[in-house]
Amino acid sequence: MSLPLRRTLLASSLLLCVSAFAAPAGNLPLMPWPQQVDITSPAGKFVLNDALKIQVKGDALMPEVNHWRERLAQQTGWYLLAQNTETVSGQAAITLNIQNKVDAQPMPDSDESYQLEVTPNGATLTASTRFGAMRGMETLLQLVQNDGENTFIPLVSIHDQPRFAWRGVLLDSARHFLPVTDIKRQLDGMAAAKLNVLHWHLSDDQGWRFESQKYPKLQELASDGQFYTVAQMKDVVAYATERGIRVVPEIDMPGHASAIAVAYPELLSAPGPYKMERSWGVHEPTLDPTNEKVYAFADAIVGELTQIFPDPYLHIGGDEVDATQWKTSKPVQAFMKEKGIADTHALQAYFNTRLQTILHKHQRKMVGWDEIFHPDLPHDIVIQSWQGPDSLGASAQKGYQGILSTGFYLDQPHSAAYHYRNEILPQPLGVDQNVAEGEQAQSWSFNMPRLKGKPVDGCFTLIESKDGWRGFIDFTGKTRRAVRDIVWHNDGRVSFAVDTWMGDTRPVLSLKDGKTDGYFIIGNARYPVTGTRLSAVPDGLPPVVPDAEGMKNILGGEAALWQENITSQILDLKLWPRGFVVAERLWSAQDVKDTGNMYQRLAKIDAWSVVSVGLQQHVETARLMTRLANSTDIASLLSFSTALEPAQYYTRQHIKFQAGHYTQSEPLNRLADALPAESNAVREFAAQMNTLVQDPKNAQAAQSLREQLESWQRSAEQVKPVLAQNYVLKPLQPVAEQLGDLSSQGLAWLEKLQKGETLTAQERQQAQATLDDAAKVQDELVIAVVYPLEQLLAGLKATQ
Repeated sequence: MSLPLRRTLLASSLLLCVSAFAAPAGNLPLMPWPQQVDITSPAGKFVLNDALKIQVKGDALMPEVNHWRERLAQQTGWYLLAQNTETVSGQAAITLNIQNKVDAQPMPDSDESYQLEVTPNGATLTASTRFGAMRGMETLLQLVQNDGENTFIPLVSIHDQPRFAWRGVLLDSARHFLPVTDIKRQLDGMAAAKLNVLHWHLSDDQGWRFESQKYPKLQELASDGQFYTVAQMKDVVAYATERGIRVVPEIDMPGHASAIAVAYPELLSAPGPYKMERSWGVHEPTLDPTNEKVYAFADAIVGELTQIFPDPYLHIGGDEVDATQWKTSKPVQAFMKEKGIADTHALQAYFNTRLQTILHKHQRKMVGWDEIFHPDLPHDIVIQSWQGPDSLGASAQKGYQGILSTGFYLDQPHSAAYHYRNEILPQPLGVDQNVAEGEQAQSWSFNMPRLKGKPVDGCFTLIESKDGWRGFIDFTGKTRRAVRDIVWHNDGRVSFAVDTWMGDTRPVLSLKDGKTDGYFIIGNARYPVTGTRLSAVPDGLPPVVPDAEGMKNILGGEAALWQENITSQILDLKLWPRGFVVAERLWSAQDVKDTGNMYQRLAKIDAWSVVSVGLQQHVETARLMTRLANSTDIASLLSFSTALEPAQYYTRQHIKFQAGHYTQSEPLNRLADALPAESNAVREFAAQMNTLVQDPKNAQAAQSLREQLESWQRSAEQVKPVLAQNYVLKPLQPVAEQLGDLSSQGLAWLEKLQKGETLTAQERQQAQATLDDAAKVQDELVIAVVYPLEQLLAGLKATQ
């Protein structure tokens, strides 16, 4: 079975001619891809040298100009002499024309459009405002290239503006504290990716990170001494402002309030006592909506926040409210009865209505998670959706503005392709559900137990027509989703793919004798599944798709970086380079969606972001592996790790939960923590495997596969002494043994495929058993190369 990848063969020339519209994207090293790109002369260049000057007309941007020149120096290796602003005119090679002078503070409606024209004599960037100039300069810096002759910028004409106005990243400083220097570096990355909102999560059960002058016990008792002073927060806001980025603070209310409870238990719905919460999950402490002191507290905190954060929006959280304290409190129950409040959701709406009045008093608009949605709230709130496009679509249709985070959780190790397929606007089903005359349909139930929480269950339907197979899946309580890549395998199993809230989901099932047996691959981890055949195609819930007016209420989206499994030591590794993928989905045209093209450009942007922006995703990996290897000689560990991936997010979390390690103190020191979300080596190996299985005579693909398998075979042997000398790595000794065996078997299977040799039924069964065993999660990671090797095995002919 192959990984669901699509690759596009691109011309080798960097200056591939690109048409004057966005899709498909060309192969210039740009991300996000602009709305319109013309290459005016495929062979032409604007050649740069170390006398490069930048001139700004219409708005003084000197701090930014100096920063851009420093980055050009980083990209070229040149030493650029200080630029004399008085003598720039008449010799500037890069000219910025800013048509309107606006306030430096970015706003939700700031104009970020720009035009970039590059000729052999220079580059001219024209923008309505300073914010468009900033976005255009990132494009220009991405275009700077070195070839065998010189440093240059290709000759292009670009017209660009964002598809969505709200393009954010959530950083969670509450669960694991983030030093200001690390936050500033992420702001540099955000600016490079044309992201424009930092959503700063400053409180949760595990910590309060905001210095309050009026309620000082918050930082004194509930921060472990790790909090941001007023001066530090203002410094972050100023740094973000210089990069055209808004900062929206979040103080979570009325739930996720354990830290507040430690400092001011009198504000809670139960008397306590309370202590600092170290475990992850949803906890009971909840603010008391019947207590006027709670609203005085909220008023004071909001007032303090508005003196630091000038953005018109303020995030109040509002998610995952555990109503236990409300249900067991006699005063709360009496209050609800007196006010005619029907249930705890309506009580939360009452609380939010009071909170909304406070925000209005301070000239702020409310942002909150899905749970704040209630018809009693005015329509000027923004709902951030972690529950998915149906929730977003339903509130948008009812006139509420919203932003999407589902599918953009970068703390979870999803592939870049999974995030890239995640369309912001809710989409119709996209597959014909009706069974026409002459077509055959089969529907099956499924039940998938998990390591924590309730099983995932539902049903799926596969329909066979003269044109092939199509299908859809119904998860209980959720709307119907189309499935893709339906494949019936030689052993009688069927596999297909669907993107879910859990990640890239790939059922691999045996359907016979009225029984379902097999597993779902969630990300890269297998979960056993059972079920039965249904007598008829079941009814399903259609996706919630707003009309054209409702769609206008969707402002954009945010990548979320929740930090249960992230510390400042691996922050960049988790956010980048996939942050650029989310940024493209939010900035570029909807039809810019070719996955193969994306990966090609992402590789270039990944390297550029290290050199020009200073992001540390590769530095962090090297530092962690140096610690694990007890040496700077990490070559064998690096090579070994390219066959591996961190296990799917929920799997890792649930393993920690079962082991009693689902806590703030759990060390993030495994090899799994040092790995990127997906292995590029395995992804490329899978693509070559797909080519070879379709054409066993393809010598180039065969050679590439052979070289990679031989490399893994060597590294599996060479890494053994490294694994043996560190107790943290010792659990991976069996993994090295398995990788060596898999590589050897893969080489043998590869030879058989090329020679047209066969496998007996017994050999195939033994081979599949080996792959199944190697697919198990070990020390929170998986041997990802198992899946393309399964495809190789499936491509081998059986003995007649």
